[in-house]
Amino acid sequence: MQVSTPISNALIKELKPYDTLEITGVIYTGRDAALPRVVKLIESNKLDELGIDLNGTAILHTAVSVAGIGPTSSNKLDIESSIPALSKAGVKIHIGKGRLTKETVEALKEYNSVFAVTPPVTALLTSTVVEKKIAAFPEEGMEAFHMLRVVKFPIIIAIAHGKSIFDK
Repeated sequence: MQVSTPISNALIKELKPYDTLEITGVIYTGRDAALPRVVKLIESNKLDELGIDLNGTAILHTAVSVAGIGPTSSNKLDIESSIPALSKAGVKIHIGKGRLTKETVEALKEYNSVFAVTPPVTALLTSTVVEKKIAAFPEEGMEAFHMLRVVKFPIIIAIAHGKSIFDK
């Protein structure tokens, strides 16, 4: 299914594990260095000062380097602990890899967000990027918080509404 950002609550409610999507529009990237800082900005009501609106967005757990993009493990403490706050702030799809805790699965359910994985092909993912720029924290280098404009970025829903492909 092809979807565009911002992603609606109605669409998220329809998704189930193993659904495949191709996202077109803006997604953000972040991992260990940037995501906890984004959460602090949310908590202090300062995210809008950077011109970042997370409502209806997707976040890919990755760094952006000249070698390309590819998901990092989402169950790293600094990444997974950011998922509930980011979901509450409006992020609809978290894209990464790995099993998440039951608490995170419940937070996704509570805030009508989902977790997705990508096909394991970094070159394919990178080929969908048509624009990229640093949105915040340029001092973090490739681990800065980036804005990517993508076309047909492929994902697979892994966790939705308390159900997970990792539970089999």
